[in-house]
Amino acid sequence: MIPRKKFLLKLRSGSLLLGERTLVMGVLNVTPDSFSDGGKFYAQENAIGHALQMERSGADLIDIGAESTRPGSQGISADEELKRLLPMLGGLHRLLKIPISIDTQKAEIAEAALEAGAQIINDISGLKCDSRIAEVAARHRVPLILMHMRGEPRTMQVGPFARDLLKDVIQGLRKSVAAALRAGVMKSQIILDPGIGFGKSFAQNYELVQKLPQLTKLGYPLLVGTSRKGFLGATLARGGKPAPPEERIWGTAATVTASILHGAHIVRVHDVAEMIQVARVADCLLDPGQRPKN
Repeated sequence: MIPRKKFLLKLRSGSLLLGERTLVMGVLNVTPDSFSDGGKFYAQENAIGHALQMERSGADLIDIGAESTRPGSQGISADEELKRLLPMLGGLHRLLKIPISIDTQKAEIAEAALEAGAQIINDISGLKCDSRIAEVAARHRVPLILMHMRGEPRTMQVGPFARDLLKDVIQGLRKSVAAALRAGVMKSQIILDPGIGFGKSFAQNYELVQKLPQLTKLGYPLLVGTSRKGFLGATLARGGKPAPPEERIWGTAATVTASILHGAHIVRVHDVAEMIQVARVADCLLDPGQRPKN
């Protein structure tokens, strides 16, 4: 276990303190082909209802994505992404009391989402897909999440995987940070995500969780997303078949706990109510001041 450094993010609606307790980011996929829910929240009414339910369950943030980035996905046009996103985002912004993060790799989508009420940009490509995202973040002065991804969603799980995982992740994140700083993003507005499941082997995902303390030395808050991912399905396989996403909740809980104890400031999850409990207990292990008194 390592003590977490505290960071203060500036949002247009106020500020967000990272490190005092673990923040839980709920995932909302408004796609017809999500790996985790199979398009369950593609319809606008279902998406809004699910986001509100995650807020009631205790989510601190909602991360909305309109383009699937599951292994093998092909990507969609900006027009299609906007068509999926904007009608739902406008309504949701007026209903939610917690900040919305937009999960996109396109600058024009990030710009439109911020104008529609989003307050954080989450770029899984770490600015490799569209470096102009950093300019959008700088201009609007919003936090920017930079994730490490080896390759691209279409081919990232085909390999080859990095021989030295930690070196590959650290070098990639440093390049992303340098590009963001050059574009004018303030250091205090950057969050790093090691990219669990994005261009890593099943074994490397475990290694990455184990070595999170070394990533904290980069000096930025960490977001970690292990929720329902393929390496958990492989670990929990029965009869040679991976466990389906909905049966990976306890495996997710184990990795969420490990991530928190190893330095994660934010955990990105699908099962908010359950992972709120996991985070609360893990925080008590990390910080004696949060433990209940008899």
